[in-house]
Amino acid sequence: MACEDTRRTRALLSHFDIHKPTVSYYEQNKLTRGPQLLRDLADGRTIALVTDAGTPGISDPGILLVREARAQGIRVIPIPGPAAVVTALSASGLAADGFVFDGFLPVKPGKRLNRLRALREMGTTVVLYESPHRIVAALGAIGEVFGEVELVLARELTKQYEEIVTATPAVHLARLAAAAPRGEFTLVIPARG
Repeated sequence: MACEDTRRTRALLSHFDIHKPTVSYYEQNKLTRGPQLLRDLADGRTIALVTDAGTPGISDPGILLVREARAQGIRVIPIPGPAAVVTALSASGLAADGFVFDGFLPVKPGKRLNRLRALREMGTTVVLYESPHRIVAALGAIGEVFGEVELVLARELTKQYEEIVTATPAVHLARLAAAAPRGEFTLVIPARG
């Protein structure tokens, strides 16, 4: 089992009395560990790719492993799991008959604003991911581009400290100012023309 965090995966496996070897595969070791895993797959071994939360390959280095495995003709079998994009959208109460998922916003302020303007022009519900280190900047930019729209800020979905709050960017910013933001965030912004 290739795991984003072997400690978390071992705890889950232990809970279900499953005893399988684990190896780490995460952002910082993807370039060295990925080729090792591909060699194991080419040799006929079966590897399960496990992430801390959500479906592998959505917002983690799993996409690189899948891409390379497929390029080498290695069969990839997906096993559905929770994905923050769909989980947040389904709990948002916002229109989900059409939406765009755009992952993480650009880091640079100008590019971030330009991307948000392009997303607003699409005229559909927008789902984004954001890190705790950039959530404040993202909310400020969303407020600038979309105005004081009621958006959903979901944090730590499917985990112990899950939180789903609907408010304007200004209200979300005030809430986050009270304590340092923690956890991974998913934002759902309603369609604006």
